[in-house]
Amino acid sequence: MTEATGPLAQEPALDRDCTTLSRHVLQQLQSFSADAQDLSALMNRIALAGKLIARRMSRAGLMENVLGFTGEVNVQGESVKKMDLYANDVFISVFKQSGLVCRLASEEMEKPYYIPENCPIGRYTLLYDPIDGSSNIDININVGSIFSIRQQEGIDEDGSALDLLQNGHKQIAAGYILYGPSTMLVYSIGKGVHSFTLDPSLGEFILSNENIQIPEHGPIYSVNEGNFWQWEESIRDYIRYVHRHEGYTARYGGALVGDFHRILFQGGVFLYPGTKKKPEGKLRLLYEAAPLAFLAQQAGGRASTGMQDIMDVIPQKLHERVPLIIGSKEDVALVESFITEAVRESQEKAIL
Repeated sequence: MTEATGPLAQEPALDRDCTTLSRHVLQQLQSFSADAQDLSALMNRIALAGKLIARRMSRAGLMENVLGFTGEVNVQGESVKKMDLYANDVFISVFKQSGLVCRLASEEMEKPYYIPENCPIGRYTLLYDPIDGSSNIDININVGSIFSIRQQEGIDEDGSALDLLQNGHKQIAAGYILYGPSTMLVYSIGKGVHSFTLDPSLGEFILSNENIQIPEHGPIYSVNEGNFWQWEESIRDYIRYVHRHEGYTARYGGALVGDFHRILFQGGVFLYPGTKKKPEGKLRLLYEAAPLAFLAQQAGGRASTGMQDIMDVIPQKLHERVPLIIGSKEDVALVESFITEAVRESQEKAIL
């Protein structure tokens, strides 16, 4: 039987080119209901923010006031880069007067940003890390944006946003935008994980991979080994283990999005453990760990603090930090085994 030629042969390729992000969301939900339309519109706005940030990033070395620090310090006590501030403002700007979200919560802002004109109708909150890995910008290495969408519960009259202090299962969507050789958007609405690549000629994010699955085991371990002597002995034992066994490869880029993206496709584990002085770790639960844990779970992987699933952690404050171990199920379980063994030995010594 000969292959189809002419218009029939072009249909699958054309259909793929037409699978935009907003269309894909509606297909996933198999609905044109108001809720489905809202979620599609939310993803469209996030995509617009990604396009604006990618455009500025691509010209970073040619424009003034793009690279370097602002001289300010954010709520986390970290120096603010100019792109952090720009990207944060972009997300706020694209959601103003959208009628979609009442609040935006960012790791760059101490308190959520309220959009009063949206609050009577906007039932959602966007939580986001506007630029993850911003220290990479000045040397032109991968960075990203991480986002999470939650449904607002109650009217939050006092502006405390206490309804956001719930576990990761309350997320209705999450994802990230990777600014690399091409700009990619990866998202899930609880129906698998899917990636889209920005086609500059169309100005649209086009479907590139559907129903991504993290391999059960992978060769990559991604961790900043410069912190080796600051970790608990259990984490150091895990690192010694991978050093002594064949089949492991170290890959660490200094941007969570880029490192997780590699593991999503190739398998393995990313670690950002706590230290003896700061056992809570560095990464923010609501803006970084929980959104990526949502994706990992949807892709058949896992995310853990070492003692508890990230998705089950209930924060006590908006900017709560957690240790993060995320990636292939077998690899996350292996890291956990070193931690639980260390806890068991410690308990036995305490009894003696």
